[in-house]
Amino acid sequence: MNRRDDDSFRRFFINFAKSKKIPMQIAHLNFPDNPLFLAPMEDVTNPNFRMLCKRYGADMVYTEFISADALIRSVSRTEQKLTINEGERPVAIQLYGKDPVAMAEAAQIAESAHPDIIDINFGCPVKKVAGKGAGAGLLRDVPRMLAITKAVKDAVKTPVTVKTRLGWDDSSKIIVDLAERLQDEGIAALSIHGRTRAQMYKGDADWTLIGEVKNNPRMHIPIIGNGDVTTPERAKECFDKYGVDAVMVGRASIGQPWIFKEMKHYLQTGTLMEPMTFQEKMEIIKEQVLRSVEWLDERRGVLHIRRHLAATPVFKGISHFKETRIAMLRAATVAELFAIFDQIEKLIGDNQAPI
Repeated sequence: MNRRDDDSFRRFFINFAKSKKIPMQIAHLNFPDNPLFLAPMEDVTNPNFRMLCKRYGADMVYTEFISADALIRSVSRTEQKLTINEGERPVAIQLYGKDPVAMAEAAQIAESAHPDIIDINFGCPVKKVAGKGAGAGLLRDVPRMLAITKAVKDAVKTPVTVKTRLGWDDSSKIIVDLAERLQDEGIAALSIHGRTRAQMYKGDADWTLIGEVKNNPRMHIPIIGNGDVTTPERAKECFDKYGVDAVMVGRASIGQPWIFKEMKHYLQTGTLMEPMTFQEKMEIIKEQVLRSVEWLDERRGVLHIRRHLAATPVFKGISHFKETRIAMLRAATVAELFAIFDQIEKLIGDNQAPI
């Protein structure tokens, strides 16, 4: 079969799959229509938060990204990130590093935690990672990126996937060709964040190239789109307009794990879900606090939850809230934080309309 025939066959298969609604698969894992994934986020996607997102509809979750070098050195805080609860499956452990041998060894250690997928981070843009040649830094060294992918793939039996970006900067958006080359190394799926490394998290995510990768007739692995999926309507648009196999939700889930439930409802019915009440959302936030403290300890757990409290939309629109917000983000104990929550709930009242 020549390339033209091969392209025609793949195009036919893609269209046939869409018409028959063949369930999306990553290796042995089956997913429902329009699956939603929780993106890996440092200091966010610990087991407790992943369990909450799973409860509210996330179809797959990812660990925080894990340093291969730290894992090999048996750094205790890094090893803790390998913790997986059975109730959160399917779950992917995400690794990053710049050395193929170290990444292969780390993948074998990660495999001992029995994840459903091992994911390689080629997308982290922060200086301490990308600036040292790992994460998105490998977008400037594709041969090394491919060598790492091959080394990890050869080292484990667990399916291997990759998460990356469009390219290093606007002058090097290489993702369409790169996707094919990563696929050739045997990865089971590819997640693409619709920004370059130079953009960091600024500007709008560009989904056009994500769609181009997905609609490339030579691609046959699932393509997962990521970037600026913040509303149910946007999630549906990404599936409908770009044809991706799954949508990954990142920062929009911080402080509101119930966003997956809202998105699922819209994807399944085409209508917005009845808003949750203020009290319902507060109960989830309180649970997050307690889970965070249980996972870490009181001091670190309360400190950790501040990111969620700062990001949550629950307190949006409450008048004269500035001083209360400051106090909430400075609270150092669960008792202090819950006392502030009690004040907020008293202010809103039991009969407050949904926010």
